[in-house]
Amino acid sequence: MSHETTAAGKRFQITPVRLLVGGILLLGLIVTFLRFTQGLGAVTNLDHNTPWGLWITFDLLCGVALAAGGFVTSAAVYIFGLNKYHSAVRPAVLTGFLGYALVVLALTYDVGIPWRLPYPFLVQPGPSSFLFEVGLCVALYLTVLFLEISPAGLEWLGKSRLRKIVVKMTLVLTILGVVLSTLHQSSLGGLYLIVPSKLHPLWYSSYLPLEFFVSSIVAGLSMVIFEGALSYRFLGHKMDREHIQHKDDLAIGFAKAGSLVLAGYFFIQLTGLAADNDWSYLGTGYGAWYILEMGGFVALPCLLFALGAREKNVRLIRWTAVLAVLGIVLNRFNVSLVAFNWHLASDQRYFPSWMEFVISIFLVTLGVLAYTFVVTRMPVLYEHPEYAEE
Repeated sequence: MSHETTAAGKRFQITPVRLLVGGILLLGLIVTFLRFTQGLGAVTNLDHNTPWGLWITFDLLCGVALAAGGFVTSAAVYIFGLNKYHSAVRPAVLTGFLGYALVVLALTYDVGIPWRLPYPFLVQPGPSSFLFEVGLCVALYLTVLFLEISPAGLEWLGKSRLRKIVVKMTLVLTILGVVLSTLHQSSLGGLYLIVPSKLHPLWYSSYLPLEFFVSSIVAGLSMVIFEGALSYRFLGHKMDREHIQHKDDLAIGFAKAGSLVLAGYFFIQLTGLAADNDWSYLGTGYGAWYILEMGGFVALPCLLFALGAREKNVRLIRWTAVLAVLGIVLNRFNVSLVAFNWHLASDQRYFPSWMEFVISIFLVTLGVLAYTFVVTRMPVLYEHPEYAEE
């Protein structure tokens, strides 16, 4: 009895991390209550000049890009036949599913009347609108991700027959996921094609849809490397031999791909710059910021990924993945906030309220908790022994 009491005490021990998480959740719930009872004006600094702020930039644009690891890893394994990366599929797909689920949740905060989110699909479809296409693809892809990760839950629940049906659909779901991701990742960039007078010329380009799609591949590859490192550090006891054995090979292989894709992304950016003849802007303050983005967060990680892959330096690759992820986040912030409405005076520019930051941190915390809950209970970082031979 005393042993059980001691074990229970350790299990529910209050730690600084748990206090921090509890504080974030409590504060997030308070701001959520204010948002849905008093409206957007009570918790945000949005206005008619800037109707899309931090929540769209971070929770949607960054969230969708950083959740691209699901379709990138699935395509690598099931379409291109790189079976040595099979152990990374479920963690990547789970992250993608949770990421897209949080994107949809974040939209309920940002949309003025959230219960009308299904309105464009059911009442008045707008097939000529980028937003309609993005919304439809995100809804469909979220469904695809749910089906792709469902075998882990079905194995946990012991539903072998239903699992067998879903597994047979793997290739179809993977192809559908790649198609839907290509469409909505590029369309997020296409949204900004309609604001040439508001977006700074260094970031405005007719290649924006292509830039968003290619950079999402970089984000997906980098996030898989980064998440793999964190999972091994904090959840290594849940990993089986295959996951541990291939974790370095995965980092090296994805670093090679990341270097190539970053090089292509850099070339696309320069092509857009040359096509619009925007070289003169490089001598301005915005030009210095653009050079920092391209040099420090595109060219540099491209070279470091290549160096890390050649030298098989996994530590360098993991830190470079962090740098690449920050670069994608920086690009989305530049397009949506920093370089948007660039002609306005500083006192007219939008800056998020502290409550907008709280909600973004709150949603990220929910995602981390959900990921931890799933991987500590379901066969995500290891193969279920009853299905290991399949």
